[in-house]
Amino acid sequence: LSLPGLDGLQVLGQARAEGLRTPVMILTARGTVGDRILGLNRGADDYLPKPFDLDELEARVRALARRGAPESAGEAEFCGLRCDADSGAVYHRGQPLELAPREAALLRALLARPGQAVAKERLFELVFPGETDVQHEAVEVVVYRLRRKLVQTGVSVITLRGLGYLLKAVA
Repeated sequence: LSLPGLDGLQVLGQARAEGLRTPVMILTARGTVGDRILGLNRGADDYLPKPFDLDELEARVRALARRGAPESAGEAEFCGLRCDADSGAVYHRGQPLELAPREAALLRALLARPGQAVAKERLFELVFPGETDVQHEAVEVVVYRLRRKLVQTGVSVITLRGLGYLLKAVA
């Protein structure tokens, strides 16, 4: 918050005014109720004063990742990958990708937020909707299979430990 020449809350306010929708959590030693209210009113999605418990920080980050930016209703596109909003089919440079339904569901969720982490819990909800007999680790199996099918596309699924997964262009 104490940046030289410009306050972090001013930076956040300007970013929000310019349309930034990335979730923002303030971690700071400024912990009064007034400071927290000011930070949240300036556009922070969460505010955690120091000292804090690491488990609480982790839980709050996961909550922010779940809330994240809303998924777009139109066609999602990233590095030649495109998801047709009507059919749900996924294409690479105009050619349909041969994906199992769960792989396609996972890829559609990641395409909706390219470059942003999607929480493993959220992916589980989208890939295994309403299934109570499936372990959360099953998401990792679907990610593994999807990674193998994306090798030739120039896009990879990256694991962010404790946060989830995201799509990234491979050089």
